[in-house]
Amino acid sequence: MRADGGCWVFGTEERQGWLWYLVRLPASRTQPEKMTGSCLVSLYLSHVLSLFRLVHSMCEAIVESHKWVMMNVDRWMAVSVKCKEETEGGGVHECLMCSIDIKRRSFVPEAMALILHANAQNKNVYKSLIAAEYVGVEVKLAENFEMGVSNKTPEFLKMNPIGKIPVLETPDGPVFESNAIARYVAHGSSLFGSSPIEYGQIEQWIDFSSFELDQNIRGWFLPRLGYANYIKPYEEQCIAAVKRAFESLNTYLATHTFLVGDCVTLADIIMTCNLLLGFKLLMPKSFTSEFPHVERYFWTLVNQPKFSKIMGEVKQTEATIPLASAKKPEAKPKAEAKKEAPKPKEAAPKPAAAEEEEAPKPKPKNPLDLLPPSKMVLDDWKRLYSNTKTNFREVAIKGFWDMFDPEGYSLWFCTYKYNDENTVSFVTMNKVGGFLQRMDLARKYAFGKMLIIGNEPPFKVKGLWLFRGQEIPKFVMDECYDMELYEWTKVDLSDEAQKERVNQMIEDQEPFEGEALLDAKCFKCGGGEGTVVPGGGYRCGGGYGLGFLLGLRKTVVAGVNSGS
Repeated sequence: MRADGGCWVFGTEERQGWLWYLVRLPASRTQPEKMTGSCLVSLYLSHVLSLFRLVHSMCEAIVESHKWVMMNVDRWMAVSVKCKEETEGGGVHECLMCSIDIKRRSFVPEAMALILHANAQNKNVYKSLIAAEYVGVEVKLAENFEMGVSNKTPEFLKMNPIGKIPVLETPDGPVFESNAIARYVAHGSSLFGSSPIEYGQIEQWIDFSSFELDQNIRGWFLPRLGYANYIKPYEEQCIAAVKRAFESLNTYLATHTFLVGDCVTLADIIMTCNLLLGFKLLMPKSFTSEFPHVERYFWTLVNQPKFSKIMGEVKQTEATIPLASAKKPEAKPKAEAKKEAPKPKEAAPKPAAAEEEEAPKPKPKNPLDLLPPSKMVLDDWKRLYSNTKTNFREVAIKGFWDMFDPEGYSLWFCTYKYNDENTVSFVTMNKVGGFLQRMDLARKYAFGKMLIIGNEPPFKVKGLWLFRGQEIPKFVMDECYDMELYEWTKVDLSDEAQKERVNQMIEDQEPFEGEALLDAKCFKCGGGEGTVVPGGGYRCGGGYGLGFLLGLRKTVVAGVNSGS
């Protein structure tokens, strides 16, 4: 609420050229000609009846206790409201109209109902639906929405070319991304606080819940549901990040009931929705009991009437959901087969003979397997790299040169030829990630580090690769088309400066060549166990079915195609 032109303005709204005001007027403002634009609820003539119908439905006493004045202004119809009762000295009478917390969007005519395209049971959908309950906005779910069908139609892709859900259809155009939709629904209401500092704190907690909690909770449960590749070190990193965020949140909530102020705000709505799947699927009581204030906060919010109306009953999981692969143990048919097998004892050799007849021909060996044996065992180096958490220079780098066999392996620098095109950070990171994925064919014979350099675009992409043999393997050059996008230079081992550059690239030294690192990625599959790297990404030993493992220094990007 703010003072404007001598009036208390409860809310303003600008939609398609309309300016809406809900005000309480000073007693001196008795003549229509004296009223300023800021004292008016302005709308097109055709919507006057809709306005009165909505106001009347809210509370008949409001209409009865206030004087309604209409006047024509050009092609507009202006409607203003003032208290019938006035106090001496030109004060404002504290009447029912003036004390009710009326949300401005209650004045949006029925024809302007908002349509949300998504499945009903989706925590990202809950954000805007709960916000709508608090501000009195009508948000309808699109009828007969079917994920994988409805979101691939031309009509949907016009609203969101990526095809993700949810998408809000409004009279002014579509809005996608769940937090943006919730902000649109809540815009201008008390859900955004009552002062600039409260608004800033609300936005602060929305970001916290999105980047510190939601991102890591998704990274934890999506692989377990089979929607992403399961990599144990990455899961461990996500769990550690969730605990770290819970510790901070628990400390804050020890002295606060809500995140901002003394009532529910948009920050609480988004935070609770982002915690929902964690409590329902991943975090049993044994996990959350370490954070009693977070527990109290979550259960307080989900049991608020407006929350429970949308979410329904929420129950905490008794155990973390198992891995999707662990849900496949259909060994019963095999067991039954074993029980029946002993009957025809003579028939047992026949399947073996059939297997011999159908045995596939041995695959031709890779030319690199025919090279003379090397004293360097690549998996030993990958294991050392993965498991070194401190004193990296003294342990891992020294160990690398002790293991390195210059006769059996070669080192190569690479530089991306088209760095001027790297103007968008996430596109550049995805480009490098795709390159590493396509290098899966070389997982037994290579180790690589890729650096994305610079704080501002265009970003530079440079790398270091260790290959079996003295040249870059021909099958890699032939089958991985990314190779031709880079300039390749063999490392001169007699040059100490080049060897130091190798050390810096393995170590992700920052600054590198005088510039900050935006990101660092590592390629190293084929054996060993992974470990989490303090301060950011993770180092993994490989053997997880993917031909690449991404160690992100500053941002963990979960490459999962799911709703926003």
